[in-house]
Amino acid sequence: MDNKLVVGFITYNDLTAKYLPDFCDSLKKQSRSDFKVIAVDHSDQAENDNILFLRKNYPEIEIDRPGKNLGFAAGFNRMIRRAIDSGAEYFLALNPDMILDKDFTAAMVKAAEADKKIGAVAPKILKWDFANYIRTDIIDSCGLSITREHRFSDIKQGEKDNGGQKGREVFGFTGAAVIFRIEALKDIAYDKAGGREFFDESMFMYKEDCDLSYRLRLAGWKIVFEPKAVIYHDRTASPKGESNLKIAFNRRNKSRPVKSWSFLNQWILILKYRQLPFSFRVKLATAWYQLKSVVFASIFETYLLKEFRELWKIRTKIAHKREQLKIRVGMEEIERFMT
Repeated sequence: MDNKLVVGFITYNDLTAKYLPDFCDSLKKQSRSDFKVIAVDHSDQAENDNILFLRKNYPEIEIDRPGKNLGFAAGFNRMIRRAIDSGAEYFLALNPDMILDKDFTAAMVKAAEADKKIGAVAPKILKWDFANYIRTDIIDSCGLSITREHRFSDIKQGEKDNGGQKGREVFGFTGAAVIFRIEALKDIAYDKAGGREFFDESMFMYKEDCDLSYRLRLAGWKIVFEPKAVIYHDRTASPKGESNLKIAFNRRNKSRPVKSWSFLNQWILILKYRQLPFSFRVKLATAWYQLKSVVFASIFETYLLKEFRELWKIRTKIAHKREQLKIRVGMEEIERFMT
């Protein structure tokens, strides 16, 4: 088998076990099947439904069980290191709550190979109604956008897919499905004891994809959207647009742990990139939005304020990572994606 491409996904208790039959079947039926598959299992019990299913039905999938839930960033970093050790050129990160179109992996690799400066490719992700087993035409993501306030969102999420999208550069990718050029990941990795760190492991879950998108962009790597690579995701699509209504809808549907991780990781992002020489309007917009977020938390979600204690504990680690940023482009290159 040619290990030019390595595919990786994370399993966790019953949250992923129910999806594996469809997910693995769609992987097996890919028109391009010359890839290696790795799974990191974060389940509580060693003999869980995820492990049992994979061992019985897909023994060719390599299973890595670290013994505890390391989080999204650390879990995928383990797989990326194994992909590097195997000599792979590309690493495809996937959530298992998805169904791949039969030409998905072929389209992703083809898009990545189009330009050696492409560091990552974001596919067209459509909503999969798992409960009713329907592949819908509602968009989940066409890549990540960024605003001057340093808010991040999925492009066209909640809109109906008209099939008219064209491949283009976007600011970033969503971690649900993305292919990386291994060379790009090695280029922007943080140095740490025990091995390189690709996704920022200070971010247990949420916004680690925003951060890695940022670092690839700063280092001069391109991130492109490829509409021919189609995949279906079982995630509730949000109302379209960037209105206050959408923000309120999204917050209402998030659990406390998710809100806490998101709040903390947003501040990690701000502290990591705030000293970059952005234009005055970007600095002002970012500062104003962060101020509003603190005021909101102080009034409506006071439990979030404890995340500042965690932020203080890791301030040295954040500063060290800020010093390791590869900055090869001017800030106008980042600002051209800001809305």
